[in-house]
Amino acid sequence: MQDARFEDGREAPLNLGALDDEDLKVLSALAQDAIFPANEMKWLAKERRFALLVNRFRWEDLQAAERLGRRVERVQSLLVIDNVLKVASQGVERSDEDMILSILSVGFEPQEDGAGYVVLTLAGDGGIRLSVEALEVTLKDVTRPYLAPSKHTPSHDD
Repeated sequence: MQDARFEDGREAPLNLGALDDEDLKVLSALAQDAIFPANEMKWLAKERRFALLVNRFRWEDLQAAERLGRRVERVQSLLVIDNVLKVASQGVERSDEDMILSILSVGFEPQEDGAGYVVLTLAGDGGIRLSVEALEVTLKDVTRPYLAPSKHTPSHDD
């Protein structure tokens, strides 16, 4: 038996879930450099759900795009965190409709009995910290991919 290779994957929308730290690392890598307007965040307190509509860079397609000489892509995705008890943010002005935020990482700080904090680290020293009863995060593509307007792969070189 041979392990699956990345190249063996099929072109399909992402629909990933993370229930532990290892799953979240994969989801975080795919959500890195997703951008969204500050007003595309929604906390549904009664449902204990926090959701973001993001424009995700398609990291999973980068090698194919380079190999085929085509432009890189983005796709609109829903990033949903469930079991949310409390939301706090720093460096985020939700009332500023022109504020565009960029996700650097999605992490988890465990506490007792499976509870903890989901932390969205944002570019520019911003962040969102969600107190959760249990880790449950999903990332789901909701549109077809489109050519990245910048035509460039995100870079973190200084």
